[in-house]
Amino acid sequence: METNNITLNAQGEGVGTVQIADDVVAMIAALAAAEVEGVKAMAGTLSNEMMSKVSTKKLTRGVRVNIEEHEVIIRIAITLEYGFNIPETCRQVQEKVKNAVETMTGLSVSNVNIKIVSVNMPKSR
Repeated sequence: METNNITLNAQGEGVGTVQIADDVVAMIAALAAAEVEGVKAMAGTLSNEMMSKVSTKKLTRGVRVNIEEHEVIIRIAITLEYGFNIPETCRQVQEKVKNAVETMTGLSVSNVNIKIVSVNMPKSR
């Protein structure tokens, strides 16, 4: 995947610029989504327990970021745990991802679109 950067002007004249790679925004989004109860994994990644041990590329698989003129559109594919309310869980993911990206980057998130790719069924006893 090609890495794009967004350049932010630092406050004050002559201070310099800040560049944020879209992979960084994707990482923030993936970590925020994984914190929501009921989200088993991002599409193409291991379970939440294993997320801290996988590489950045594996963690952000299933997350697509489009940044245009300081506005962000995020697409996330997730696996949900069986038994959780889908609309409510997705609303929580959208809110958490939007807040995390906006707080950490200063960018405006216009959309957080979610695709549920599977439901993790409990193992029979």
